[in-house]
Amino acid sequence: MMLTTLEKYPIAFLSILVLSMLLIHLEIPTVTIMEARNFITAREMILDNNWLLTTMNGEARYEKPPLPTWLTAFSGILFGVNSLFTLRLPAALMVLFLGIISYFLSLKLRLTKNNAFFNSLILVTSFYIFGIINEAPWDIFAHGFMMAGIYFLFLSFEEKSSIWKNALLSGIFIGLSIMSKGPVSLYALFLPFLISYGFIFKFKNIKILPLLTSIILFSIIGGWWFVYVRLEDPIAFLEIATKESGNWSTYNVKPFYYYWSFFTQSGIWTIPAFISLLYPYLIKKVENKKAYKFIFWWTLFALILLSLIPEKKARYLVPVLIPLAFSTGFYVQYLINNFSKLTSKKETLPVYFNFGLIGFLSISSPIVLFVILKNEIQTYLLSYILTSISTGLIGVLIFKYLFQKKIKSVFYLTILFMASLLIFGLPLSKGFNKNENYNSMANIHAVEKEHRINSYSIGEIAPELLWDYKGLLKNIYKNGLFLPPAEPNFGLLIMNEDVEEISIQLEANYNFNLVETYNLNMGSKSKERLIRQFYLVSKK
Repeated sequence: MMLTTLEKYPIAFLSILVLSMLLIHLEIPTVTIMEARNFITAREMILDNNWLLTTMNGEARYEKPPLPTWLTAFSGILFGVNSLFTLRLPAALMVLFLGIISYFLSLKLRLTKNNAFFNSLILVTSFYIFGIINEAPWDIFAHGFMMAGIYFLFLSFEEKSSIWKNALLSGIFIGLSIMSKGPVSLYALFLPFLISYGFIFKFKNIKILPLLTSIILFSIIGGWWFVYVRLEDPIAFLEIATKESGNWSTYNVKPFYYYWSFFTQSGIWTIPAFISLLYPYLIKKVENKKAYKFIFWWTLFALILLSLIPEKKARYLVPVLIPLAFSTGFYVQYLINNFSKLTSKKETLPVYFNFGLIGFLSISSPIVLFVILKNEIQTYLLSYILTSISTGLIGVLIFKYLFQKKIKSVFYLTILFMASLLIFGLPLSKGFNKNENYNSMANIHAVEKEHRINSYSIGEIAPELLWDYKGLLKNIYKNGLFLPPAEPNFGLLIMNEDVEEISIQLEANYNFNLVETYNLNMGSKSKERLIRQFYLVSKK
């Protein structure tokens, strides 16, 4: 009865599920390097009015188009420019947007409502779709807008009515995607879709004029900012563009086969995702064979195109994980319809192993968390109790329904397991990251106020430190040359490994007095780039 109610209102359930997980997820107290860069740019938009010529630490930052930064900055204006929750909110909502668009695209592929619902649930609970919020928020904007563009383009191809409306909407959303991260999603998500569509549907219903109009529209919407910056600040623009284009072939280079384990990035869906890619097996099982073929080739073409680019990172796989979620949904739908009738161990054993493993993890979660937290258990007692009760109960029910071969119930319980870990268990992560030497960069301001000084940096400062400082820290040591500020007394942030060299170079003209060590490391593994020695420097 409850499952029937959930399936009757899929968008409402999807919204409640995703928002519940995201609201807790947004409270993570630390920022990643990519987050820090993006949030600093949003903050400087607001404080320095740099809405078009975007900056980070007062210097040009044109590596990414500004649309996600604008949305983040608007959220900051409304709710607080230094709030991580506020600045993460627009990217988090894009996960929900992506899930909803995927649901409607699934329906247009003539899948059942349940199958479309499964696709969306698998997508938003895939490890890297969800985790991308904290690693690189701007990717989710690019791929979310692109999926909307693909949805409306598909409608313009497949439906005889509203062709122009759908073509224009497609152009708008694809343009917004380009304004989020350049042509990344155009290459990694849109192009594989287009190739697969031509391969399966043969472009039979395409109207050339609306398609050309869509292309012109997304080119204008996606390209105007690049033209503007090229004209307004050509030197910085060309320097950054040259560096960025060079990175594609020289930075973080990995072999062609680096992405071959891409299905593991779907997290709890790893085994079903892998089986869904066994084309000779599943093509015989699915009801809508044409839609499965389309999704299968979309996934494969996306993988191939990404593999051709020398620069490779795990988070670049997100465009592959989107059609992969659809593919996994086909397999889950097949299991729900047929598992109770299956007798072949080749088909049943992977299912028992996959969901049995999830059930075991659910039941063992309280024990594992207790061992990890140890002395911190009292501090996080409520979260621990809620996590233990929810995951333990879910684990028992998974085994119960798995034994009864009720895969639909097992599927929903798997979703709830992940939701429980995030909603109740994520606050426990604060207990995993203890560092007695932690010292916020924001504490520098009290020293600056006391001594009436400004602070500077020796070398480029880590974005996480700059975000935590909440201000500008000009680099006054470039290419081995010290560029002294005009004032005789000032604060200086130096990496520990550079302290001796810098002090030797400047001891003839300046006095150095160590004030404090600032350390943003939260866990046991200490990163030197997140540590700075703070000196009061005065001219002799």
